Amino acid sequence: MSQTVLSEFDIALLDFVRDHPHLSSKEIYDAMKSPVSYPTLKRALARSIEQNLLVKTGTRKSTKYQVSPAYDLFYPISAESYFDRETEDRIIKVNFQVDLINTILKNAEILSPEEANHLENLHAIFVKKISGLSPSSYAKEMERLAIDLSWKSSQIEGNTYSLLETEFLLKEKISSSVKEKSDAIMLLNHKTAIDFILEHTSYLHPLSISKIEDIHSILIKDLGVDRNLRKRRVGISGTNYIPPDNEHQTRSAMEDLCVLVNSRESAYEKALLILVLISYIQPFVDGNKRTARIISNAILVHHGYCPLSFRTVSPLEYKKAMLIFYEQNNILPAKKMFIEQVEFAVRTYF
Repeated sequence: MSQTVLSEFDIALLDFVRDHPHLSSKEIYDAMKSPVSYPTLKRALARSIEQNLLVKTGTRKSTKYQVSPAYDLFYPISAESYFDRETEDRIIKVNFQVDLINTILKNAEILSPEEANHLENLHAIFVKKISGLSPSSYAKEMERLAIDLSWKSSQIEGNTYSLLETEFLLKEKISSSVKEKSDAIMLLNHKTAIDFILEHTSYLHPLSISKIEDIHSILIKDLGVDRNLRKRRVGISGTNYIPPDNEHQTRSAMEDLCVLVNSRESAYEKALLILVLISYIQPFVDGNKRTARIISNAILVHHGYCPLSFRTVSPLEYKKAMLIFYEQNNILPAKKMFIEQVEFAVRTYF
């Protein structure tokens, strides 16, 4: 699966096949009345099959085309144009999609070969950089990254501390006199959780619900948030998407998540899946995205990869990427953000 940039015609063709499944290439060509040649259309169909956006059935003249089960995951989508429509005007997958984890994602390559190769090249750069560091220099850089991650992860949740104030709090344990006490607690909890995964690098391997709950408990300590999997329905601001609405469904979804992540070999795929799926399932009353970011980093650390600070992601950009995954099950904006943060982390730290 090679997720190169699709042309306007490629996208128009995908839209047509989605709305008119089970047609042959000649039937598609005649119906679209496009100015492109028939061989050009055939090549466009082949590109979309390569990208896992289309599938074909039959052979030779009986070959028919339709969108693939993974179509929604990888269909080209623009966050900017998507949010031109208000919440009530967007056509979304309102309910949690049970087959997303154990069928669609199970059988999908999340990273294209080009993306996987790019990320592994970045990992090689990271390995080379840390190989020349003394233990004290490595610890100092990891501390810097941990402070940045604590700040940004908290800022995404509405925390009002600046990066400078966060550094002062985490290093000197002195909180701001004009900030909410809960803001300081959130930041300190983040640092505690990060220190824990750095000290116990194999704690989340293999991944299990109880271990995810343990990390969540660290992150929500003294914040008045219920521990462990939620027993009641939750809503998400800015969307009509409804996560699993009872404890049984939530636990079943989390079990499927753990099986999926544990089955993957790529640390990057594991980390990306954790990032989007814990947020999508919303297993806790609060603190879901925080937990996702820390556990995603724990996966990377366990496998010897550079952790991510998310420092250059705006809270709005992050929320838009998650909302598109919630509402359309489309992973492209989240994947783009994830890859950019790997690039930033390898370039900036160590």
